[in-house]
Amino acid sequence: MDFFTLAIIVTIAVYVLKRQDQRRRTRLLAEHLGRLQIEKLMGSLIEGYLRALGESDLQRRTQIWALLEGTEKSLAEQFQRFAEHFSGVDETEVRVSTLPLALPYIERVYPQGSFDMREMVKIHARGIAAAQVFAGQDDDERRQRAFTLTAEIFLMQHSCHWFCKSLTIASVRLLARHQTSYEQVQAAVSTATRNAYLRLIGKR
Repeated sequence: MDFFTLAIIVTIAVYVLKRQDQRRRTRLLAEHLGRLQIEKLMGSLIEGYLRALGESDLQRRTQIWALLEGTEKSLAEQFQRFAEHFSGVDETEVRVSTLPLALPYIERVYPQGSFDMREMVKIHARGIAAAQVFAGQDDDERRQRAFTLTAEIFLMQHSCHWFCKSLTIASVRLLARHQTSYEQVQAAVSTATRNAYLRLIGKR
């Protein structure tokens, strides 16, 4: 067997194993998220924040903040439930490689270059709960909290795509979907979230 033929066989094998692992991860995440309405709540919040931030009348903007309070509380509660349920998954099933590209099961061969997705979900749960906009004392603080909570949501979505696919694909999807870079989102979340996040992925 010549080198070229061997290279083709290896490439196909890696591709098949990668697809299998990505499907497994996607099913695992969907199994836990499917019980909740997290995606719907996040969409409603982001749409509401955009409407509030685009409203020039303070009184009407205040009304919108008030209307979103229940949605914020529901999202925080449901994401906490997700974190609690997901923490019961075996660690071998939820380690995520920090390499830019996906290599099948590399986190089992090189665990030092990976992180525990269960811990990542807990970080996002704390960040989403802490940044509640309705707790702001005035309009300026609510605006800042809306900006922060939006970034917390975007970073959480990035982590889920990273878990299912790879760091590179997650970053590309973030930019394509929200016109926001991975670096911008990291800078916009709370200091507590950013510090815990960077420690977990080995950047601090």
